[in-house]
Amino acid sequence: MEPQAIAVTAIGNDRPGIVAGVTRVLFELGCNLEDATSTILRGHFAMMLVVRAPGGLAPATLEGRFEPLARQLGLVITARAVAEAELAVGAPTHAVSVYGADRPGIVYRVADLLADCGANITDFTSRVIGGAQRPVYALLLEVAFPPTAEPEAALAALREELGVEISVHPIETDVL
Repeated sequence: MEPQAIAVTAIGNDRPGIVAGVTRVLFELGCNLEDATSTILRGHFAMMLVVRAPGGLAPATLEGRFEPLARQLGLVITARAVAEAELAVGAPTHAVSVYGADRPGIVYRVADLLADCGANITDFTSRVIGGAQRPVYALLLEVAFPPTAEPEAALAALREELGVEISVHPIETDVL
């Protein structure tokens, strides 16, 4: 049987040993880690992986092998087969940062405007920074704009409407 792509997610309270435990199980089963990302969100660990599993290793079997680790570390770990995806995702061309008073809808409004411009968000992170008296919302995005897009012009009106600071900077491809 052909190797297959499986998406693995792990979520739970952050603590040492999560990455080591998850990757140990994958290694022991002969899985190759192809893409991975993890972060800590308000004390909660979240990780997403795409692994290449040996032929015949079903996602349910892989998920079952994670059960002892999940119990030990208090995690929810899932494994699901994923279809092969086109790898021709465009590299990010710009970094976009948004800072302003925290309020609902900032991510949606920025993402919606970028989608209307034909831009693809390749990565983003956000968090509330500052004290409880003056929370500031920080949103950082990597975006692949189409060649004809004018990112500054597109975001100028939104900057005024939301009352936030928005900056756009080209990403130097030779640095990545």
